[in-house]
Amino acid sequence: MTTFNRRSRPLGLLALTTLALTLAACDKPNNAGNAGTNGDTTATTDTSGSTGANNSSVLVVQESSDIPTLDPGTSYDTASGQVVENIYETLVTYEGNSLTELKPLLATEWQISDDGKTYRFTLRDGVKFHSGNAFQCADAEYTFRRNLVTNTSESGNWFLAESLLGTGSNANDDPSITWEKISNAVKCDGETLVFNLPKADPAFLAKLAYAGQSIVDSEHAKEIGEWDGTEATWKEAVGKDLTNSPLSQNPSGTGAYRFVSKDATTFRAEAFDDYWGEKAKIQNVLIQVVPEQAARQQAFLRGDADLIETGGRPIIEEQLRGKPGVAIVDNLPDTSAFGIAMNQDIKNPEVLGSGKLDGQGIPANFFSDADVRRGFVAAFDVPTYIQQVQGGKGEPRNFLLPDTFPGYNPDLEPPQFDLDAAREAFQKAWGGQVWEKGFVLNATYRAGSVAAQTGMELLKKNVESLNPKFKVNLQPKQWSEILENADQGREAMVMTGWAPDYADPDNFVYTFYSSEGFYHPRVGFTDPQIDAWVNEARTTNDTDRRNELYTQIAERAKEQAYYILMPSNPGIIAYRDNLQGISEDTFNPMIAFRTGTLWKNLSKS
Repeated sequence: MTTFNRRSRPLGLLALTTLALTLAACDKPNNAGNAGTNGDTTATTDTSGSTGANNSSVLVVQESSDIPTLDPGTSYDTASGQVVENIYETLVTYEGNSLTELKPLLATEWQISDDGKTYRFTLRDGVKFHSGNAFQCADAEYTFRRNLVTNTSESGNWFLAESLLGTGSNANDDPSITWEKISNAVKCDGETLVFNLPKADPAFLAKLAYAGQSIVDSEHAKEIGEWDGTEATWKEAVGKDLTNSPLSQNPSGTGAYRFVSKDATTFRAEAFDDYWGEKAKIQNVLIQVVPEQAARQQAFLRGDADLIETGGRPIIEEQLRGKPGVAIVDNLPDTSAFGIAMNQDIKNPEVLGSGKLDGQGIPANFFSDADVRRGFVAAFDVPTYIQQVQGGKGEPRNFLLPDTFPGYNPDLEPPQFDLDAAREAFQKAWGGQVWEKGFVLNATYRAGSVAAQTGMELLKKNVESLNPKFKVNLQPKQWSEILENADQGREAMVMTGWAPDYADPDNFVYTFYSSEGFYHPRVGFTDPQIDAWVNEARTTNDTDRRNELYTQIAERAKEQAYYILMPSNPGIIAYRDNLQGISEDTFNPMIAFRTGTLWKNLSKS
């Protein structure tokens, strides 16, 4: 994961590419720009003849927007990620379709110290980069040090820095970060890569499976003008924007595909002849930028594109399912979490009306009363939302954590749609003043998102039905404006969500519920008990204890009604039926946004 592609953090966090009619991206709009080409125009891709479904040597993918970067050190969007994960490789990756089992990739094995703070990785021999350089420990050392040094909010390196330096910041924002800390955090012991963590992090291995932590060719990078990796120059590279870096324009990875060229409309890659593993079955890959959905759909139905950005379930169900040459895989695991944030500390007088509980507005701390929040939660009709927006697919959730993730307790009942309970809560709120005087609430949803609009309209209808003095005004806004306002605590109520950077519950729970998490400005609450549980769960390797803690957090968050929870939304993909390798059994939502498996595992008949 529209094509608002920033996967999540400030988005600094991994932002989900939402399907066009789904809620919204997890959290930064796609700052699409040309990464340029590497000057190699000798593409072997045959674009003069048949492509797509009629050419077994070419995989054609059509997207609505460009690929922002090819530099793993800053790739934090799905458009970039789906390329990076195929031309680069990480130390570890996911086993099959599992979200919990990891297997070696560029590493062959690893050992973890008893205290959980030291990791030693044995690296794979006989691996070549696309440049022809041999993969060595020095490349991995350089990669992770470069990620810690540059570490901007436009990358996923914040969570690497949290693990290795104890802070998600870079040295410009946190003066405690020194070269000594960075160089001690990751180093080579001969050809063994060693990580030294300040404290145990049970999510660390999962973080290393993230495509943004792919290993770069250090010798090649230095030759083309990247940071030289030394103490003498590291300060100059702190926080450096890598979006259009030399490495983005001329990448060299170890993946099964090598970069050929990129311009404003087309990305090209070809199978790497010297790949260390099983060779790719499809020789060439084209990613074409086709902004118009109708044009993408027509190309797909003609067989000129094998995979496209479809626009989500409604489009697939109504316009693609059952058409000749089209195959569908449905009920795929949902690894995102969406909710409606109720801000307890609204920092924007413009949305407050009178700013008082006088029937003409709301005070800035309106949602600090738990009974106000309980009223809104009970007034949200999840079953109707599932039917109207998701075609009957999905289930109510009890927590802002995907039910496909470890740590989610399915035995905990989700909040119920109950207008009588909502009425009772509103009657108690603010000592009865809410019910007596009423309110005017100005809420926001993302312009163009049918799902977000429908959800907010359902909520408005039900809340206003309880009391004629209740008024909910809905205002569509551009996603970029919502993000900017929400990051500053200036939205009263907004629907938004999160997609995972790594398959560990901490990526959601810390983000949504911690007073230090990314969502804190959007909800404005601090719960010391939840903070204590979150912090304990972040530092224990005891799986049973972690699950117990996450259940406790979920129970308290439900009782306090901190969010209106959106239901799960199973995934669906459409592809040309002569494309093999896509199935429920092979689909891993942490790999390959468009297919759930890497390009090298696909073939065409």
